[in-house]
Amino acid sequence: MNLLRILIISLITIPVLNTNSYAMNDSTEILINEAIEGEHRTEENKARDIYRHPKETLLFFGIKLNMSVLEILPGRGWYTEILAPVLKTSGQLTIASFGKNHPNDYLQKAHIRLMQYLDENKKIYEKTKRIVFNENNDYLKAIDSNSIDMVLTFRSSHNWIRFDNIKDVYKSFHRVLKKGGTLGVVQHRAKKNDAPEKSAKNGYVPEKFIIKLAEEAGFELIEKSEINANIKDNKNHPKGVWTLPPTLRLGEIDKEKYIGIGESDRMTLKFIKL
Repeated sequence: MNLLRILIISLITIPVLNTNSYAMNDSTEILINEAIEGEHRTEENKARDIYRHPKETLLFFGIKLNMSVLEILPGRGWYTEILAPVLKTSGQLTIASFGKNHPNDYLQKAHIRLMQYLDENKKIYEKTKRIVFNENNDYLKAIDSNSIDMVLTFRSSHNWIRFDNIKDVYKSFHRVLKKGGTLGVVQHRAKKNDAPEKSAKNGYVPEKFIIKLAEEAGFELIEKSEINANIKDNKNHPKGVWTLPPTLRLGEIDKEKYIGIGESDRMTLKFIKL
């Protein structure tokens, strides 16, 4: 093949590749919008959108319709009900939940409730795979190594610090991701110089701690975003982060004050697997 022919083919091929990429991005955004506005979402969950910015967060992480995405500990399924419709046709959503045999009664019941909800809404969640997050300290055991395009973890890292297993958890993220795969982290953000072991008890973690931890696990920080920042949150509340919405652990005490603050200040970090 002569040089002129190579140049001609290149000029033809590159615009086609770019056009396909733009079309994928547009389609992803459209489906995210539809999922966020979907009738399957509860009004209670939709009310959290102003604090959690799901569209902006998922686009920042670079989600695509054809990705295999692993959501870590979905809780009551707040992000699951957005991710599942987006990935249903061309991609694959897997959720790693607590498991029906979890020793903590509250977390066991949370898992069972989520599974029941998914079963009752098979039209949306029939393709969503379900695995147990932790089987005898073997994290993500059911997921093959180097098989996932994107791992997402929302507001859970403080608990892994409290139970002294955060290094093993992040290593498991690295194991299951493909090379170049994305790790997206959203976490309640502590003050810059707070000690993580202490701040984690109140639900907050210093950003630099998460970055260092991920880098030591084999990730590279690609970008940070202030999408989920909240300057009203001074991180100093009687019942920690749970003083704020949606938990409002103090009940009626200063309720309007904490509603006025809103949900916590959060870091939003995008890493890739080296």
